[in-house]
Amino acid sequence: MSTTRPYSPGDHGPESGERPAGTGRQVRRLSLGDASGVVPLARDFTREALHAWGWLPASSADRRAAAEDVLLVVSELVTNACLHAEGPDELTVSLDGKVLRLEVTDRGAGQPAPRTPHRAGRPGGHGMFIVQRLCMDWGVLRTPGVTGKTVWAELDAPA
Repeated sequence: MSTTRPYSPGDHGPESGERPAGTGRQVRRLSLGDASGVVPLARDFTREALHAWGWLPASSADRRAAAEDVLLVVSELVTNACLHAEGPDELTVSLDGKVLRLEVTDRGAGQPAPRTPHRAGRPGGHGMFIVQRLCMDWGVLRTPGVTGKTVWAELDAPA
């Protein structure tokens, strides 16, 4: 789990209160529990949110790359829940100022971690390494007494 931040997950630090008026937190949730084809479904859902929030259509190559990074991270988090955690239950996509947060809730007990050492030529096992490389931060939240976890990742909004 990541420990790159000196403050708790979801807390964007001292600057979190410095948002322009009217740009509060925006949240979208997608239930994935009984769905089939969850990875493309999650990507399409996230793409719609990015359109609604003005990330797409992208006006520059940097903005297009930022949107593609978000879609790749969603794919990796949902795929990991499918492969290692009895499937995903819910995807939450939220935008708070300049931070986009992705959360995938599942029923699994495992602890996601990048494969160490990372070997680029080795098949499989690259999902959390990709998440770690593309995101500002990521981690795992557990609720005591509740089965499963929420794997979250945060990306910076494009300039």
